[in-house]
Amino acid sequence: MQTYTANEAKTRFGELLDRVQREPVQVTRHNRVVGVMVSAEDYDAMRRYYAERLIKTMDDAGAEAERNGLTPELLDALLADES
Repeated sequence: MQTYTANEAKTRFGELLDRVQREPVQVTRHNRVVGVMVSAEDYDAMRRYYAERLIKTMDDAGAEAERNGLTPELLDALLADES
């Protein structure tokens, strides 16, 4: 993965945009990675992946809760505001 300093990223922004179409690029400030730029296509793919992973985790948790006897009515009672 290519690395640019924040100053290089600023002064060579066009080059940076071209490069991120091929591979992610790290941006550093004071020798510390402060960001990673990726193409819009890669970003959309990552968002889809994590959204699908979250949905699966939530579905698995719901199924486990149901197997352990949690019903919608019991959940409503547990979440009811008692004030």
